[in-house]
Amino acid sequence: MKLVTWNIQWGRGLDGRVDLDRIVDHARRFADFDVLCLQEVSAGFADLAGNDDTDQFAAFASRLPQFSPVVGIATDLPDGTGKRRRFGNMILSRYPVRQTFAHLLPWPPHAGVKSMQRVAVEATLDTPLGPLRVTTTHLEYYSPQQRRAQVERLRLLHQEAWLHSRNEPMGQASDGPFHVPRRGGPAILTGDFNFLPDSSDKALLTASIDGETPAYRDAWEVLHPAAERPATVGLYDKAQWPQDPFTFDFIFVSSDLAPRVREVRADPHSDASDHQPMMIELA
Repeated sequence: MKLVTWNIQWGRGLDGRVDLDRIVDHARRFADFDVLCLQEVSAGFADLAGNDDTDQFAAFASRLPQFSPVVGIATDLPDGTGKRRRFGNMILSRYPVRQTFAHLLPWPPHAGVKSMQRVAVEATLDTPLGPLRVTTTHLEYYSPQQRRAQVERLRLLHQEAWLHSRNEPMGQASDGPFHVPRRGGPAILTGDFNFLPDSSDKALLTASIDGETPAYRDAWEVLHPAAERPATVGLYDKAQWPQDPFTFDFIFVSSDLAPRVREVRADPHSDASDHQPMMIELA
């Protein structure tokens, strides 16, 4: 199984053009992915640089018709013409999707600091490895307090989901929404976390939760505990990121999934966004 995660900056590349075909082409060139996790997907936000009001959630679904789309909307606003402007993340899965959640993350007020609502999109997938829970997210950039609260919530969501995975499914099909399929236990958490590898936020995210829930582990460190980590931001876009390239993008796996990790890498070649895509292969 191969999963690719990518903050696509609404499809805007180094050349300033928004090109969704290029995003899909670069992702496919990077890996024959079974699951694609995208952050910063837009619909109706024509005021973003280079963008128009295209519904990118629908556009990616149409470009990958053999994949099931799972959408998580963080921002949902009127556009003044009776339509909506939406911004968030999505998962596209070649495998059957058993159950999905769009978790709105904490957004505690932080006066004088611009920020936006954030979302974690979760899907339990029926994979050759068994039920697998995949979550993708994009944490707050400007407010450390908000980002910390979001990290804490991700830990609690993981604990809750793992406990659900230990329970027998509830209800019958005739029970409608009370018929709840089993949630995936083994888990992947991906996205743009807006923290650095040596940050206290990352340390908290990967810390033990309760001594029973399999803690998240950094997939790169599972395979390469002593190797230099590849940068994922600022390789090409020096207008937004004039400093040396660095890492904000991560793939975490629950510790019970760590023995299945076979490959983790970042694509150093794509200039289709200000971030580089990452991939993980599980065996």
